[in-house]
Amino acid sequence: MKREKKAWTGNPTVRTRYGTVKGAQDQANIWAWKAIPFAKPPVGDLRWKAPRDPDPWDGVRAETEYADHACQPRRIDDSVIGSEDCLYLNVWRPQSQDRDLPVYFWIHGGGNFYAGPFLKITPGANIARQSNMVVVTSAYRLGAFGWFSHPALRTGKPGDEYDDSGNYGLLDQIKALKWVRDNIDAFGGSPDNVFIAGESAGAADVLALIMSPAAKNLFHKAMAESGGARTCPIEEAEANANLVMAHLLVNDGTSANLEEAIKHRDNMTLKEIAKYLRSKPFAEFEACRRLVPFVSNFADGAVLPAEGVATIDAGTYPNKVPLIIGNNKEETKMTLFFQNAYPDDDELYQHVAMLDSEHKKATTVDGLLRRFQAVSDQPDVHGYQFCWGAQRPDGKSPLPEPYASRLGASHVMEIPFLFKLDRSFGPLWDKHIFNEKNRRGREALSNAMMAYVAQFVHTGDPNKPGTEFTPVKWLPWSNEIGGPKCIIFDVNGDVADIRMTTEETTEEAVQAKMDALPESLRKRVKEAIETLMPGSAPRADAPTQ
Repeated sequence: MKREKKAWTGNPTVRTRYGTVKGAQDQANIWAWKAIPFAKPPVGDLRWKAPRDPDPWDGVRAETEYADHACQPRRIDDSVIGSEDCLYLNVWRPQSQDRDLPVYFWIHGGGNFYAGPFLKITPGANIARQSNMVVVTSAYRLGAFGWFSHPALRTGKPGDEYDDSGNYGLLDQIKALKWVRDNIDAFGGSPDNVFIAGESAGAADVLALIMSPAAKNLFHKAMAESGGARTCPIEEAEANANLVMAHLLVNDGTSANLEEAIKHRDNMTLKEIAKYLRSKPFAEFEACRRLVPFVSNFADGAVLPAEGVATIDAGTYPNKVPLIIGNNKEETKMTLFFQNAYPDDDELYQHVAMLDSEHKKATTVDGLLRRFQAVSDQPDVHGYQFCWGAQRPDGKSPLPEPYASRLGASHVMEIPFLFKLDRSFGPLWDKHIFNEKNRRGREALSNAMMAYVAQFVHTGDPNKPGTEFTPVKWLPWSNEIGGPKCIIFDVNGDVADIRMTTEETTEEAVQAKMDALPESLRKRVKEAIETLMPGSAPRADAPTQ
C-alpha cells in the first residue's frame, strides 16, 4: 500500500509514498538523500519488463553511499561491473524551509551502455546551493538490459505495450520522473516545475522524452547537451537483437560459427529463445555488443511514436516545452584525443576535428533548433555553443599545449561548468586541463552559465536583467536570416566572453568547406571521418559522464 505523502518541513527525515528516508549533510547547508529506490529491482522475471513500483518499506532508509551502477563494461579491461538491481535515485536540496523549488532532473550520458548518475563530476550539491533548486540524479538500465527488442520477449497482449517495447532504459527514466511527480513535494520540490537535462546519450534521451507520449506532463522545461534527436526503427531493433542472439550461440559454443548459429536460432521456438536469453548474464551480452552495433530508443509505437523523429517536423510530438539545445565547438576532438589519432599529421587532425564537429553542430544543434522553431505551438528554443578550451582567432587558449590544439572545447567539457566543479575528469585533467592559471576565467564562465540555466529553470526564460553574471541577453533562436542564433560561451583571459551570434551552421556549408580542400587532403579527411567510432567505449583514462 502506498504511503501518504507529506510536504517539506525542513527536517531531513522525509516520508515518501513508499517509506521514510533520512538525508545527511552533503556539503555546507545542503541535504542529500542517496540510493532511494524508485522501482522494484528489475531482476528475474522483471528483466526486460517495464519498471514496477518499489516495494514499500518499514523503518528509515538512511543511505549515505550511492547504489551500484547499472550493469556496464568496465573501462580498464573486458570485464563488467554493476548490478541488475540498479533503479535508485539521489536528491539534493538547500538546508532551508523553502518549498515549491524547481526540480533539476539529470540524465547521464555514456552511449546508453555505460556510466551512471553517481560520478564525482555530476553531484547535485553545487546546483542546489547556487541555483536554489532540488536536484535529482537517477540511474537507468544500460546496454542490452536497457534496450533490447525481440519477439520472444513480447506477449502481444493489450496492456503489455510498455513491457513489449524494448525501451526499458527510457521507461526507467520515465518511472523516475513519475517518482518525482509523486514524491518531490516532500523534499520541497515542485512537481509542476521539473526541468530535465542530459548530455550526449542523455541529451538524446531528453529529446526522446520530448517525443514520448508516456512522458506526457512529467516535465516542463528541457536542455539537451551534445546529443541529437534519433530513434531506431523497430525492424532494425529486432534485426539487432537477432544478431546478438546468434553471437551468443557462437560465444557459448552452441554453434561453431555465425552461419550455424543463425540456422540454430531459426529452429528454436520463441519460448526456447526467451528462456535462453533470460539465462544469460550481462557479461555475455556485453561481449556481443563489441561485435554488434548497440542501438537504443526504438520507435515502438508505445513509448516512442512509430514515426520516430518525423514527429518533430510534423509538430505532433506531445511534450512541447521551453528548450535549450547546444554543443561544444570541438566535439570530435574527444574521440581523436583518446585514440591518439594522427600524432604525426596535425593538418589531418585539425581538419577532421573541424569538419566533423561543424557537421555535428549543423545536424544536432542548428538544424534541430530550426526544426523545433518551425513548429507553431512550440515555446521558445534557445541554442548555445560552448567554446572554452578552443583556440581563439589570436591562437590563445585557456589550456596549455598540447591540450589546447589536441583537445580544446571537446565533448563533455561543459559538464563541470554547469555543475560548478573546480575539478574535471581525473588526475590528468585536474593537473593540466583545470589549472590555477585558468581558474578565474573558469569560475566566471561557470557562474554565468549556471545563472542563465537557473533563470531558465525558474521561469522558462534564461534572462534576468541587471545581474552581473548574465549581462548579454540570450535571445531565442530565430529561423530568419540574420536573426539571433546561438549564444557563445567562452572566456577571454580571466573574464567570461559571452555573445550572441547570427551565424547558422548548415550541412551545405560544411560540405562546401570539405569540397574546397585540396584533393589529397579531402580524400584523407573523408576516409578518416568515415572510420571514426564515436560510439565505442573510451580508453581507461578517458572521461565519463
